[in-house]
Amino acid sequence: MAADLDDIRSSLEAIAEELGDLAIEALRDAIEAGERKRPAAERRLTQARRSVERAASLLRSEDEMP
Repeated sequence: MAADLDDIRSSLEAIAEELGDLAIEALRDAIEAGERKRPAAERRLTQARRSVERAASLLRSEDEMP
């Protein structure tokens, strides 16, 4: 079971990284479009990334916890 949880955690970490990349892309697009406010898409992506990171951290084994 621990190996399965490690695999899921790794997948979640990869998803969190992808979400972060998309958030940065949304910010770049907004800057290029001349927007001055943080775009709603970036806020949603960042919120999703944080949630996925929290889920991944919950799946850490006790040996990996600080």
